[in-house]
Amino acid sequence: MLRLPQRRDYDDWYRLRRTSQDFLRPFEPRWSELDLARRVYSMRVRHARQEAEAGTDYTFFIFLPDRRKEVLVGGITLSNIRRRAAQFVNLGYWMGQEYAGQGLMSEAVSVTLPFIFQTLDLHRVHAAFLPHNLASRRVLEKNGFVEEGYAKHYLQINGRWEDHVLMGLTREHWETWRLGMRFQHWVA
Repeated sequence: MLRLPQRRDYDDWYRLRRTSQDFLRPFEPRWSELDLARRVYSMRVRHARQEAEAGTDYTFFIFLPDRRKEVLVGGITLSNIRRRAAQFVNLGYWMGQEYAGQGLMSEAVSVTLPFIFQTLDLHRVHAAFLPHNLASRRVLEKNGFVEEGYAKHYLQINGRWEDHVLMGLTREHWETWRLGMRFQHWVA
């Protein structure tokens, strides 16, 4: 399940981010204990709601259903939505260490794509990953993304400007790819 973050998610978010800090460090911008403060989190929740209402960015938390309550496992961000001639969005994501490698992010991205192409009516999705991050490559390839390039010093990760592999997915390719996947399941 994906939904906008809420203030009541703070304790679960804090625990997941804190316990995954060493795991996430090589893949994210530098952050400190101050970034985990409740006040900073509350500001992020407020900004996420304002951006979603404006239609410019969407921040989603990824939850697994549980008998007692939802279990936060990671997040997806749709940022820099462009309209007019461009019609694209940037896709980013993170997963808590204890949930990595279970196919959850691939599934979360697959749930996000209909929102991008059908609800937001965008034409293209961009994503980038560090060249050595093979898990991220698999997430994107499993969802029909294709490699489109290589960007030197593209994003600042853990305090350093790092090269990234650029991936993209157009609505046309997604629709064709999705039909092919359905056919494979039907034949199997």
